[in-house]
Amino acid sequence: MRQLKKILIVGGGTAGWMTAALLSRLFKGLYDITLIESEAIGIVGVGEATIPAIKKYNELLGLDENEFMKRTQGSYKLGVQFVDWWKQGHSYIHGFGLIGRDMEWLRCHQYWLKMNSLGRASDFANFSINTAAALENKFMRADPKMVDSPIGQIAHAFQFDAGLYGRYLRGLAEATGVKRREGKVADVTLRGDDGFVQSVTMDDGEVIEADLFVDCSGFRGLIIEQAMKTGYEDWSRWLICDRAMAVPCTRTEPFTPYTRATARSSGWQWRIPLQHRTGNGHVYSSAHIDDDEAERVLLANLDGEQLAEPNRLRFLPGKRKQAWNRNCVAIGLAGGFLEPIESTSIHLIQSAIIRMVRLLPDAGFDPAGIAEFNRQTDFEYERIRDFIILHYKATARDDSPFWRYCRDMEVPDTLQRKMDLFAANGRVFREDEELFAEESWIQVFLGQGVIPRGYDPLVDIKSDAEVVAFLDNVEGVIRKCVAVMPDHADYVARTCPADPVPAA
Repeated sequence: MRQLKKILIVGGGTAGWMTAALLSRLFKGLYDITLIESEAIGIVGVGEATIPAIKKYNELLGLDENEFMKRTQGSYKLGVQFVDWWKQGHSYIHGFGLIGRDMEWLRCHQYWLKMNSLGRASDFANFSINTAAALENKFMRADPKMVDSPIGQIAHAFQFDAGLYGRYLRGLAEATGVKRREGKVADVTLRGDDGFVQSVTMDDGEVIEADLFVDCSGFRGLIIEQAMKTGYEDWSRWLICDRAMAVPCTRTEPFTPYTRATARSSGWQWRIPLQHRTGNGHVYSSAHIDDDEAERVLLANLDGEQLAEPNRLRFLPGKRKQAWNRNCVAIGLAGGFLEPIESTSIHLIQSAIIRMVRLLPDAGFDPAGIAEFNRQTDFEYERIRDFIILHYKATARDDSPFWRYCRDMEVPDTLQRKMDLFAANGRVFREDEELFAEESWIQVFLGQGVIPRGYDPLVDIKSDAEVVAFLDNVEGVIRKCVAVMPDHADYVARTCPADPVPAA
């Protein structure tokens, strides 16, 4: 058994520096880690919203949350608001965390479904502290001492400046021994006998060898695809958006603790509030709208002053056929792309890094570990893919060719089974270690107009009066908790205010 000695990360940005920072922190000098990046190559840098799982990554790095927020101009995130997705004029919030509380065997939403069928249910948003607080622009961290209260169940993530986050992580990585090499990779050399990566050649002629290569080169897939010809699985028949453009604008009030995704005629627009500005973007299908018109739609729907020219991006939804091929692991956009409608881009970077650490090989690269890495990666991508497709498929919109296509398209069998099961009696089950919990599926199903034909028969063990009393209690407790929570802007100003950005 021969240990790895050198790990080479090709590409910086969020993916590269997240990888470098965590590997250097966890491996404590065991390996020689070098990162190659070029100042001349831009980064995508639009992955500004996250899900609660990022807190695990930050804990592994030992980050102080307030300091992290200050350094990245961060704001807090309780969920995602979806506007005009089911039908125009309708909105809902997919909030993180729990929905109400269980009563005996059954989830809260089952009792809500019965009352809804009788026309006696209030807005489903009232039964989650995350959604109720988001609608009031309230925020506080969960209080771990209040385990039996909704205040102890608040689940949060972050919205931050991805460029500042990468810079912050670079400082941490270099302080723990990561060597940064400025320059472009001009060539990749594969070994003739087995196709493993032997070295990369820089544009100045330097040859850099390593045992393990981590491809963080973005959409190009410099090693995993251009050199190794790994192949790509195309999912554009279900996810027809293939373009995006991003633009910042000035911060406006209210300072919302959530990301907003507003459906447009040929795609959707994001809004991510940060302390110093608001991030905006338009994800769209080039088959249904041209770039100039997509830009016009984006700029016409900013709620602040435009601060830069739009950054235009092209992408193909899908993933590499093997995220780990021989001695190369693709992380971030080099491994695949799923549109950021549920803020999964940074999570997919994080999960790939942690999966790589858990399955790190010796220099023999046993194929069993590589196969398991790819199996887990495929499963994660496919289940996130299904969750994203649901937002498009479950719609009543027929006002444009884009939405008619989405409404009428066939979906993967794995998603169709979930849709059929929920449509019958409101049941959904989390499979294996898929990312999105049952609460997420429930909120998106209901928010997108998938109202089950029935409910769990065991609901009828309770009388209507008992069910009403239970739901009223859940709703009332959440209302009281939200009432004592501080305003999001006040909470940020008190706990983690970032330094003002110098005027240009």
